[in-house]
Amino acid sequence: MQCVRKINEDMYWIGAEDRRLALFENLFPIPRGIAYNSYLIKDEKNVLIDTVDYSVGRQFLDNLKYALNGQKLDYLIVNHMEPDHCSLIEELIYKYPEMKIICNAQTIRMIKQFYNFDVDSKVEIVKEGQIFKTGKHEFQFIMAPMVHWPEVMVTYDMTDKILFSADAFGSFGALNGNLFNDDIDFEKEWLSDARRYYTNIVGKYGPQVQNLLKKASNIEIKMICPLHGIIWRNNLEYIIEKYDKWSKYEPEKNSVLIVYSSVYGNTENVVNTLSNYLGENGIKEIAVYDSSNTDVSQLVSESFKYSNIVIAATTYNLGVFPAIENYLVDIKRLNLQNRTISIIENSTWVPGIVTKEVKNILSEMKNMEVLENTFSIKSSAKDNEYEYIKNIGDEIIKDLKKRD
Repeated sequence: MQCVRKINEDMYWIGAEDRRLALFENLFPIPRGIAYNSYLIKDEKNVLIDTVDYSVGRQFLDNLKYALNGQKLDYLIVNHMEPDHCSLIEELIYKYPEMKIICNAQTIRMIKQFYNFDVDSKVEIVKEGQIFKTGKHEFQFIMAPMVHWPEVMVTYDMTDKILFSADAFGSFGALNGNLFNDDIDFEKEWLSDARRYYTNIVGKYGPQVQNLLKKASNIEIKMICPLHGIIWRNNLEYIIEKYDKWSKYEPEKNSVLIVYSSVYGNTENVVNTLSNYLGENGIKEIAVYDSSNTDVSQLVSESFKYSNIVIAATTYNLGVFPAIENYLVDIKRLNLQNRTISIIENSTWVPGIVTKEVKNILSEMKNMEVLENTFSIKSSAKDNEYEYIKNIGDEIIKDLKKRD
């Protein structure tokens, strides 16, 4: 049975949802599922924009057949060769043997890595700025390397002013019948997943995203159609501003994120005392996460959101607690920068190890300011050590006021 939506006079959404998949890229939890978007533009020549993951291939092929309604498929534009968007290319070659593949030179190499058919006889290579006509519609191709693979490009429908943005502007989450941003409360229901998607998958490549945003600023865009998540048909400035901020590594919120590890509850007690002190002194929207029961993708996402981060970690096997170390390695690899850090450690045996190792990792990152006040707990904090916690809190409050 088909599941097709008409977007405008010529364009159809023929994607599919997957709510069975537990981990996107076998790494990121997706409790709300994932949407794979594909688009068909019917014209004198019919054009398909990308395919979907093999897991939803049957639905996609049914959708495509229904939308074509007996017509042939002339072209497939491949914006991105990651398997969740290209898994059906070979199936399409068999079903629509006259179909030609529109892609850039980088993409051809990857198609050959994934498939064994005669690629060279099936492809037409396009370059930056090139225009491709299908009748009424004119498509322009904009290269977007490393957003977030080297072959990525985006396609601009010059006729309808639509940007097919590949993985840019995407999100985790199944669409549930609401395809458009004005069908939902994006700020409340989708922003967190959109941020987690961007920061973990695209976040490392901020400069490349900035390059794409600069290119996109020179064209009139009325709709953004990503390969995952919501289609944007109004208020485009909202999501573009988010991408601009995220890709510049600027915090969305001047407040405090606390990421901690606690084996027996003693470090957690200090964290609760600190967060209570901050709240008592007017700091709003504080976020506190136990690294042991929070997926690291969520910690990464929140780290992109907040201006100030407190890392409170226990010593473990003469090193940093593994979940905290994993978190630090992730934010380093994803190029997080421009944050202010406070450090709290807990050591029963040898004090100073956590602070030293955390500082070593942070020193390899850009513009990460470590505040002077630290607190080294010896097993558990005592009442007379409250002053140390207060000093850390006061230093954070001072830094936040400086940012306002």
